[in-house]
Amino acid sequence: MAPKRKRATKKDDESTKSIPKPRKRAPKRAKTVKEEPVKFVEEGEKYVARFLDEPIPESEAKSTWPDRYKPITVQKPKAPSRNTTKDDEKDKIIRARCHYRRAIVDERQIYELNDDAYVQSGEGNQPFVCKIVEMFEGANGKLYFTAQWFYRADDTVMKQFKILIDDKRVFFSEIRDTNELGLLEKKLNILMIPLSENAEGPIAATKTCDYYCDMNYLLPYDTFEAVQQDTKMAVSESSTISSDTDVNEGAAAISENQEVSQETRVQRETTLLDLYSGCGAMSTGLCMGAQLSGLNLVTKWAVDMNAHACKSLGHNHPETHVRNMSAEDFLFLLKEWEKLCIHFSLRNCPHSEEYENLHGMTNVEDNEDVSEESDDEDDGEVFTVEKIVGISFGVPKKLEKRGLYMKVRWLNYDDSHDTWEPIEGLSNCREKIKEFVKLGYESGILPLPGGVDVVCGGPPCQGISGHNRFRNLLEPLKDEKNKQLLVYMNIVEFLKPKYVLMENVVDMLKMSKGYLARYAVGRLIQMNYQVRMGMMAAGAYGLAQFRLRFFLWGALPSMMIPQFPLPTHDLVQRGNIVKEFQGNTVAYDEGHTVKLADKLLLKDVISDLPAVDNSEQRDEIPYDKDPVTPFQQFIRLRKDEPFGSLTKSKSKKHVLYDHHPLNLNINDYQRVCRVPKRKGANFRDFPGVIVGPGNVVRLDEDMKVMLESGKSLVPNYALTFVDGTSSKPFGRLWWDEIVPTVVTRAEPHNQVIIHPTQDRVLSIRENARLQGFPDDYKLFGPTKQKYIQVGNAVAVPVAKALGYALGIAFQGLADGKDPLLTLPEGFVFMKPNLPSELA
Repeated sequence: MAPKRKRATKKDDESTKSIPKPRKRAPKRAKTVKEEPVKFVEEGEKYVARFLDEPIPESEAKSTWPDRYKPITVQKPKAPSRNTTKDDEKDKIIRARCHYRRAIVDERQIYELNDDAYVQSGEGNQPFVCKIVEMFEGANGKLYFTAQWFYRADDTVMKQFKILIDDKRVFFSEIRDTNELGLLEKKLNILMIPLSENAEGPIAATKTCDYYCDMNYLLPYDTFEAVQQDTKMAVSESSTISSDTDVNEGAAAISENQEVSQETRVQRETTLLDLYSGCGAMSTGLCMGAQLSGLNLVTKWAVDMNAHACKSLGHNHPETHVRNMSAEDFLFLLKEWEKLCIHFSLRNCPHSEEYENLHGMTNVEDNEDVSEESDDEDDGEVFTVEKIVGISFGVPKKLEKRGLYMKVRWLNYDDSHDTWEPIEGLSNCREKIKEFVKLGYESGILPLPGGVDVVCGGPPCQGISGHNRFRNLLEPLKDEKNKQLLVYMNIVEFLKPKYVLMENVVDMLKMSKGYLARYAVGRLIQMNYQVRMGMMAAGAYGLAQFRLRFFLWGALPSMMIPQFPLPTHDLVQRGNIVKEFQGNTVAYDEGHTVKLADKLLLKDVISDLPAVDNSEQRDEIPYDKDPVTPFQQFIRLRKDEPFGSLTKSKSKKHVLYDHHPLNLNINDYQRVCRVPKRKGANFRDFPGVIVGPGNVVRLDEDMKVMLESGKSLVPNYALTFVDGTSSKPFGRLWWDEIVPTVVTRAEPHNQVIIHPTQDRVLSIRENARLQGFPDDYKLFGPTKQKYIQVGNAVAVPVAKALGYALGIAFQGLADGKDPLLTLPEGFVFMKPNLPSELA
């Protein structure tokens, strides 16, 4: 990280120079650049350093660096806050006698203000890289300079994934500290250049410089943002100590050739691709939030391996092109689709001649009388191609080889006889394929590079989840379960959307010291995306579950990097966060005075739902109660109903979907019936369970209670779970609690999921409400598949808040200085207008 200094001691107070060490991470949301006191090395090392020319006029120096000339005052200790570190508490300002513009070190190298330079580091380490922003003689007679640090890739959150970044590329920080003048080692030529959307763009221009810098690295939320082209880092423009650092507000400016009026942006449809979409929670929330900001964001495409989830998404979002396929096959399909568009002259390409004979098709028009016919080997019947109706990559027939397939509608046959045919076998049907590709291109059935505004998704995380006991901790990227992160980034690299939003479990930051998160950041930086990373808890946005998740923003250089939305609801932090990433938690500072809404409890969310029993299987049932809480009223609304419009009569006419639980087997059902209906009840309340020393349970051999089936009331797996210390098996929730995290399984064997007053587990709809799904969001598939869809989802209110931040940034309305955004008052219960009303 950026350098920091050893603290001076009496013993080395007269030493000649100090040795910098890596600086700890700076406090979050730092508003001013503070200094650290000078530290000194052992006596005996000699150097010659002196200032040149006359001092800067006293009036100018005092105006530029006022704190250097203020009398020393004793200040009361500050109360600790989220922005306070031990380093802050020890900071002292070195008073100045006078300031200078030039200095010479070792009588051979002259340095001027705003020069870039190497600074000595510890023995065997690379020298640090800085910009000289101040030179002065201290009141103690010593000579100093203030460095504003550049970070190499391995000094940033990327660490080991510096291998993805050019060795000459450095990142400018806000961190400044003061050092003895003699530590300057060599003047450097660092080229400050605009961030290019072409990752290969700056290479030619940087061959003659020592380093180049096109991004700032700001420690709050590990933000990488574009350097402004017209940024001037003159020291006279800001005080080293007392003023805010006006360094490179980066993405706040949109380049002229990319500038689009706000009116045009709002009116046109902004497209979103949802990868690993599941049933569509993330894209649903993003679109809701973006539309509230005035941006007409629409989920144009979605991809997922789960057929049931795809059906759920397609039902709730008929405007979306949903593809049930792997992300790898989808990427292959996109590449083949682009080739087809180039072949049929729908898309420009510098080397279009390479695609003239694509899949055996040529640009010479074929005889359609021959091209549309196919002989059936069995009876000699001739089939004629009427039209092409679909395209896919993979193995649609489950029998053929992997490749590009076209879905064929045969002349004089209906769609029940449509077949998937390899494109190579249709090379003589060029005109039919051309008609399909032209129509598909115009309607946007598939995204093309540069034609996608937003890509979102959460690559499957089985390889890093804490629930996976067989994780590859040494080389996570070699774990087959983690390869989807690579695929996700490859799709981003191919499509180059304006914005990227990736979601994952916080284990991505915990496992292997954040290996996969660092890789994700490195890949985006390698592709010249601006980046910001944070963690958000669902309960802080109006849900009765905690659910902490990791989010990563990416934005092209021409766009503003989105902020993270601050919480709307009070919530008590739970669980452990890796110390290095604690500052990435999206939250208000400790001691804040913002009035947040009270946290939601289970009763606020599900108490109005009809009572059902363990055997309930109906997909649709009527409501039998009126909503009691604002949350219940809001969650019942249909898409076209604004908040506050739900009358009692209208509410009862609505149909409630998916309010049925996992039907437990007879043994588990009988166990659930034996769990007392009170707070904290679980299997430990079963007769015959003894709690011994260390909170370890065991079974009283003299009191074995058996079920009707002959099996023990107390199952062995409950006694041995977490070495007998857990109280989760067959745990009953209570009305005044929140759920830690909605998961994909509903069995009560090792989690607290039993309804407070009914002898069953929480229903699919109850879990869906805990995730913020509207009641009219219908799910498809077997019961267990519905639980999986809900458990894998991003909490809808969190996605909605992120969508609002995205919309603000997309329209160029974000505050370029602050990584956090305050949501509008009452945001939780806001509903967007219908897309047609936005235009």
